[in-house]
Amino acid sequence: MVININSLNANNQVKQTQQQVKQQSVQTASNSAQVKSAGQDSVSITPQAKQLNELQKQAADAPVINQKKIDELKKAISAGDYKINPEKLAANIANFEFNLI
Repeated sequence: MVININSLNANNQVKQTQQQVKQQSVQTASNSAQVKSAGQDSVSITPQAKQLNELQKQAADAPVINQKKIDELKKAISAGDYKINPEKLAANIANFEFNLI
């Protein structure tokens, strides 16, 4: 097996080391530029996210379910004592639909 040792001298090794140092310097400069630009990032919240946040706040502020009243209504419906006012029901449905638009 033959190994070419003619190209191995101090000058070639110094030149290779200098090239490596230059490449590392360029990479370091590039990395620092990337870090500087990363500091300029910004965040924006979409209108949908703002609306969702508002709805979550409204839901948190909503009154708690009154289980006693629910039980009374279930009992009245089961016993047949709960009377429905059709005019009031129709008005509430129309009002609900109008508010959706």
